[in-house]
Amino acid sequence: MAGSSRKVIIAALIGNALIAVTKFIASALTGSAAMLSEAIHSVVDTGNQVLLLLGLRRAQRPPDERFPYGHGKEIYFWGFVVAISIFAVGAGVSIFEGIRHLLHPHPIEDPLVNYIVLGLAMIFEGVAWLFAWKEFSRVRGKRSIIDAVKRGKDPSTFIVLFEDSAALLGLVVAFLGILLGQLTGQAWWDGTASVVIGLILAGTAVWLAVETKSLLIGEAADPEVVAGIRELAVALPEIQHINEVLTMHVGPHYILVNVSVDFDDLASAGQVEKAIAVIDRRIKSRFGDVKKVFIEAEARASRSET
Repeated sequence: MAGSSRKVIIAALIGNALIAVTKFIASALTGSAAMLSEAIHSVVDTGNQVLLLLGLRRAQRPPDERFPYGHGKEIYFWGFVVAISIFAVGAGVSIFEGIRHLLHPHPIEDPLVNYIVLGLAMIFEGVAWLFAWKEFSRVRGKRSIIDAVKRGKDPSTFIVLFEDSAALLGLVVAFLGILLGQLTGQAWWDGTASVVIGLILAGTAVWLAVETKSLLIGEAADPEVVAGIRELAVALPEIQHINEVLTMHVGPHYILVNVSVDFDDLASAGQVEKAIAVIDRRIKSRFGDVKKVFIEAEARASRSET
């Protein structure tokens, strides 16, 4: 799974790097604010891919004394940093450049160069988007896009997809801004396009920040996993009642499980020990992402029923 995510990120990184170079050249030749915003956008996206690759690499470090459950949340942290960078750098600079050109508009000198660059950028970005969409579709299965993002535990996949989608939308806006400016002779269309691109980036950044925040804090496993764990535990004759099933993702493929159970009062210590071993084995066998299982023996009356 991590290998698939890495391939998607690398594809996006290469595409964005090539696009950034061509956009900066076009901006320098034509003086287009929208093209400059797009160039900055591509630079930010390229940097973000590097951060995501760093997060994936650091997340794979083994557990140690300081981090006994591993470093899986590194990818959540760097995903949140990516959202901040999109908002602060990408959106901020684009809106600033747009406003500056609205206050002091000047006509684009050679729009043909921009059209050529935008066409090439759409090809590069489209290929990267297809890579991201293919991986995202494989992970989401039959879920809707929104549900898959909300319940997804590997932010690297949908972050790249969001970035590429925002980039394609930004390219369309930049094209329209340059075209309308050329057709109407009104230079302010270029600045307006830059502001709109900034707003698109800001909206994308906010959504990414919200989705990665819950993972960073400690999001529970999917309801189906929690229900499955409860089902496996209650099936044992030594267990009278399941008080609580607590889960937390400490990485995209690392689930921590704590189950509070009320054992039969007539069960011997040996039977309880055997039941705990069976629960642990069955849960890990059915749910491959579950790495740690803790069974807590508590009387039913000590906690509210769930």
